Amino acid sequence: MERPMVLPGLPLLPTTIVGSYPQPDWLIDREGLKSRLPPRVRAQELWRIKDPQQLADAQEAATLVAVSDQKLAGIHIVGDGEMRRESYSNRLATSLAGIETDPPGQAMDRTGKMNPVPRVAGPIRRTSPIESQDAAFLKARAGCPVKITIPGPFTMTQQAQNDHYPDMAALALDYADAVNAEARDLFAAGVDIVQLDEPYLQAKADEARSFAIEAINRAVKGVGGVTALHICFGYAHVHQGASKPGGYAFLEELEDSHIDIISIEAAQPRLDPSILRELPTKHIMYGVIDLNDPDVETPEVVADRIRQALPYIDAERLLIAPDCGMKYISRETAFGKLKAMADGAAIVRRELTGSD
Repeated sequence: MERPMVLPGLPLLPTTIVGSYPQPDWLIDREGLKSRLPPRVRAQELWRIKDPQQLADAQEAATLVAVSDQKLAGIHIVGDGEMRRESYSNRLATSLAGIETDPPGQAMDRTGKMNPVPRVAGPIRRTSPIESQDAAFLKARAGCPVKITIPGPFTMTQQAQNDHYPDMAALALDYADAVNAEARDLFAAGVDIVQLDEPYLQAKADEARSFAIEAINRAVKGVGGVTALHICFGYAHVHQGASKPGGYAFLEELEDSHIDIISIEAAQPRLDPSILRELPTKHIMYGVIDLNDPDVETPEVVADRIRQALPYIDAERLLIAPDCGMKYISRETAFGKLKAMADGAAIVRRELTGSD
């Protein structure tokens, strides 16, 4: 049965980014960023520019660079590259009522090392919009469909020290309410897709099975737009070489979620594409760019990775993306990989439709 496109007006096999894009070295200390675990609390010392207004202006300028690069590369659904963040999760996670960071808590990262994290000292509440102004800026300047990422409720429970709630499930449900409120404002600001980043579904699969789907469904209930969820094995910068498993421990469970698009990485882990059968009703954002490989893929390599997925999913349900963690590679390499990805998707699109 033919599935509708995830958004009207997009071509077959539309392209997008997962979330991050390389931040300029004039904006952030890239070497400092690479030398540490992804920050869970704020890491303001990483920014090159210390004056708050000048920093905000510089982050807007960097966002325009990221948008321009994506459009020049041929990307159909554009993101802001997370230019205003030290990590994908810490900006929103530290902006909620009920959170204290002085002193921070401690939690084990998925590498097995302890990392400073937000400390839950009271009821989690979102008291005001956090990223809607940034979303409106992106939408006004992109001139195409846009996607914004926010951390999901399950992952935030794993990146926090719980000093208030009776259990992690109760904490996740209040995080879900905060995410829901933020997502509603992002859609009101004109965002086309809101993506929840949930890497800890894979890292803590057993715990995720007990309450993650309930929290995720609560986070997207009635938000009024297309939702995505990203699940992965960790950044290539951290998990290099053959250190990633070839299959997901938590994936088929997402078929029961109310999420529209599931984003998975497939290139670096050499994922068996038959796993796509586990999500028969979802659109899939499929990672075809290996960020552990310093070389830029050729369009034909990308096209072949896309072809390998097609026996297991209708082309109408497939979106094309890189694996996650693009912020850790150079802008030159990132742009080259995105251009190869867009060109590779165009090859397969011509094979399927006879046109670009």
